[in-house]
Amino acid sequence: MPHCDTCARFYNPNTLHADGTCPTCGHSLGDPHAAAHDEPVSGAPWHFKLLFAVTVVYLGYRLLQGLAWLAQHL
Repeated sequence: MPHCDTCARFYNPNTLHADGTCPTCGHSLGDPHAAAHDEPVSGAPWHFKLLFAVTVVYLGYRLLQGLAWLAQHL
């Protein structure tokens, strides 16, 4: 993430000028396109996927309980 020492701000690479300069003061902060491609894109962490799966199972179970309760009281 580009940081301008003069402005004391962090900038998103998309907010820099095309030549990689600060939009406020004009100091060169580097190549905006190189910083965007340095970090590999990865998926969600395994514990998020596990939490999501457990939540789906739990809500499915509660739905079945609700339908059984509804069937008994009609």
